[in-house]
Amino acid sequence: MPKKTKTKQAAIYENPVKLLQNLIRFNTTNPPGNEEKCIKYLNNLLIDAGFKTKLITKTPKRPNLITCLSGKGKASPLLLYGHVDVVPTENQKWKYPPFEGKIADGYLWGRGALDMKSGVAMMVAALLRAKAENLTPPGDVILAIVSDEESGGSCGAKYLVENHPDLFKNVRYAIGEFGGFTFYIEKKKFYPMMVSEKQICYIKATVGGPSGHGSIPMRGGASAKLAMLLQNLDKYSLPVHISEAVKMQLKTLTSTLPFPTKLFIRLLTIPILTNKILKIMGSKGDVFDPLLHNTVNVVNVHGGEQIWGIPGNIEVGLATTLLPGYGSEDILDELKDIIGSEVELEVLNFEPVPSKPDMGLFDILKDILHKADPEGIPLPVLLASPTDARHFLKLGIQTYGFLPMLLPKELDVNKLFHNADERIPVEAVKFGTDNIYKLLQRFI
Repeated sequence: MPKKTKTKQAAIYENPVKLLQNLIRFNTTNPPGNEEKCIKYLNNLLIDAGFKTKLITKTPKRPNLITCLSGKGKASPLLLYGHVDVVPTENQKWKYPPFEGKIADGYLWGRGALDMKSGVAMMVAALLRAKAENLTPPGDVILAIVSDEESGGSCGAKYLVENHPDLFKNVRYAIGEFGGFTFYIEKKKFYPMMVSEKQICYIKATVGGPSGHGSIPMRGGASAKLAMLLQNLDKYSLPVHISEAVKMQLKTLTSTLPFPTKLFIRLLTIPILTNKILKIMGSKGDVFDPLLHNTVNVVNVHGGEQIWGIPGNIEVGLATTLLPGYGSEDILDELKDIIGSEVELEVLNFEPVPSKPDMGLFDILKDILHKADPEGIPLPVLLASPTDARHFLKLGIQTYGFLPMLLPKELDVNKLFHNADERIPVEAVKFGTDNIYKLLQRFI
């Protein structure tokens, strides 16, 4: 019999590191994005492997890719989704060029190596393997590769959810970013998995006062009120809240960590003690602070059009993140307690998420990770920043941050996201691909 030759798809699914290299070499910096060539590359791989695909575009050069692997119909469809746009690299000093995809020192270096072209490579490689090996999963597997996550998803996930919801009919669970990589606390190895994320709420604050000529002294005007506003926001914290996702997260930590660390974490759940414990913990408490409070930051200030004109109104843009279950009225009340009633507040955008995550798939993900790494402890977490998960939640789809990466203890990935020298261990890409493939075999 003639010897079978491997197709390029087989070679790629057997070498997800090479696939990731290829993805990194597409410069998809957002803005402007220009994800088209990258997504069409993936589209061609999938078509050549026998998949039927759709390219859905809101804006030229920014398509979204949809395909599906048919299942047995014994489970609801599972959604795999990821974005190929990346944040800028300007003014960052890189050891290797950020779009070269260089392999050195056991790592693959480049923008997107973690966030999140690695996740896309894992998903695509796992799906190509399933196709090549004639795997029929429990239910349909839908793959969505999207544009524009880093700028809010208006050309990507948000657009698909609002304009093509039928693509995701009957989907209950999805995997995406952020999580599944190893994280160490007190010599214990954890695999944090996002099960919920904080809510976005943009607010415009306006301070007013008499206008006038810049040559005449002004006391108590809009500028003085602005100074008080900024000072109070810097000085005071918003109230403590313990959400359902954080309760699960802290419970897992206290049940596995040694004394006295477990005591400190347990005390965090007592609101009257929370801020005192965070202060005692110092920098180690920084990761918990945004998980226990609604947060607010000033992101822009605008006022005055003339050099010699004292502005009568100054507008301040406030980026707030709310814990699940709290609404825009809650954050307005909390802000008024700090900045007073003279500041006018207007909610410009609020994107709610449910107060309690759907944990129905978590045990399977937990078991997959435990079998892959018996020393690892799967950890449900609340993510302090938003992802595309918030868009799919509008369709009732629960996302889990499940992009498994076995990382060395000395690698602090939190310092690499959106930063110079972003990189991933070569073996971590293979580890993640294998575990996503195992999920395709047994999801419910």
